[in-house]
Amino acid sequence: MSLAVVFTRASSGVEAPLVTVETHLSNGLPAFHIVGLPETAVKESRDRVRSAIINSHFEFPSGRITVNLAPADLPKEGGRFDLAIALGILAASGQIPPQSLSGFEFLGELALTGELRPIRGSLSAALASAAAGRALVVPTGNGDEAALGGEGAVFTAEYLLQVSAHLHRHQSLPAAVAAAQPSSAYPYPDLNDVRGQGQAKRALEIAASGAHNLIFCGPPGTGKTMLASRLPGILPALSRAEMLEVAMIFSASKHSGKAQIFRRPFRNPHHSASAVALVGGGSQPRPGEISLAHRGVLFLDELPEFQRQVLEVLREPLESGEIMISRASAQVRFPAQFQLVAAMNPCPCGYFGDNERACRCSPDHIRRYRNKISGPLLDRIDLQLTVNRLPTEAIRQASAAIEPSVTVRERVLLARRRQLDRQGKTNASLTIKQLEQYCPLRGDRLLLLEAAVNRLKLSPRAYHRILRVARTIADMAQAAAIEEQHLLEAIGYRALDREAL
Repeated sequence: MSLAVVFTRASSGVEAPLVTVETHLSNGLPAFHIVGLPETAVKESRDRVRSAIINSHFEFPSGRITVNLAPADLPKEGGRFDLAIALGILAASGQIPPQSLSGFEFLGELALTGELRPIRGSLSAALASAAAGRALVVPTGNGDEAALGGEGAVFTAEYLLQVSAHLHRHQSLPAAVAAAQPSSAYPYPDLNDVRGQGQAKRALEIAASGAHNLIFCGPPGTGKTMLASRLPGILPALSRAEMLEVAMIFSASKHSGKAQIFRRPFRNPHHSASAVALVGGGSQPRPGEISLAHRGVLFLDELPEFQRQVLEVLREPLESGEIMISRASAQVRFPAQFQLVAAMNPCPCGYFGDNERACRCSPDHIRRYRNKISGPLLDRIDLQLTVNRLPTEAIRQASAAIEPSVTVRERVLLARRRQLDRQGKTNASLTIKQLEQYCPLRGDRLLLLEAAVNRLKLSPRAYHRILRVARTIADMAQAAAIEEQHLLEAIGYRALDREAL
């Protein structure tokens, strides 16, 4: 007897056909084979399924069992196939009614006792199941994540016996309940912790308002990392579509999607991270840090300490908003629309240009240190700011003039609303043609920008990025057009370009 149990493949967030588990029982010597490019974890499901069936008080068939995971040319990995394989065997051997499987998809790893364990990718599976018009059964540990899709029927089970009771219509499985939104959607450090550094706070607000990339350069202890960690707290809340995008990426990785869905990601990889850790990859491609930072912030502290070849892989995603991982067997595309925020010291010892401590580095050491950051990468960073040390008395006097994140976020929301009403996207995402439409310059303002570009020897890319920043500054000032003061401020944020002269 043969039977097919259909369930959704959801391993890495990649669109793929539904995988069919075909179970075939025949007479002959006892044997249990799994075919269809299974990896080791899938092959080991033979022992898990056998023990789970026996310990759930079912009879394990004594004939030959062949489980075909179709399509045959699609590699299968993980333990998510266990539940579907077990149900296929039980239905093929007549222990559950085969017709009861119609309209269902099953995901779950089985313990030897018959207990269902959580798996990765349940949110993607729930969305695919809803699109296919089928109900989904997942382990209880995946229920709140799978229910986040909110479009199809999702049921949860703790044991194989519960699923069998549901299929026999003896006892219905409970419907999954989506994770509740926390009381505070902004569990980020507050900007009012930062004393002084008014210009750096201004640059942070501009970056948040227009979704611009930002880099802070300055001596140790001036607040660069502290400022960067406050950026997510002044960004707008995620829309529902953005929430699902973020949660699906985390669900497809080894992280929980439900823990991330209500907040913008903030990823802070160590400078020892490899290129694969940053952009993703592996034999079975997984999202990297830039994809885990999708719709959020990627913070690279001590930027020159990263290997140069690691930093260079950021260039294409910063422009395209996605990363294509190519392997011999397939290509995988992951989204990567993130804001890059970086921090660096001006030299190896950290005190070049500091008015309190003398720098011990030679000009050659400083040059080699800064050359770790290539020109093309620096060109893609809109706001480049030097953060200087503040005297102690200035920090004390600045305590009364601080603003909390909620106040700054209200201004950011107003500026973002102006952009979305005008062009349907943030200023950082404007194309060249859209820049001509929404950021026209005439007369003295055009001459001013051209003179600055020629004086600083900036590239055409930097020219357009200055325009985008100037448009954001104008939006923050509620100005209909870019004025001279907006251009001057935007040009002033090319600090590292000026130091390179």
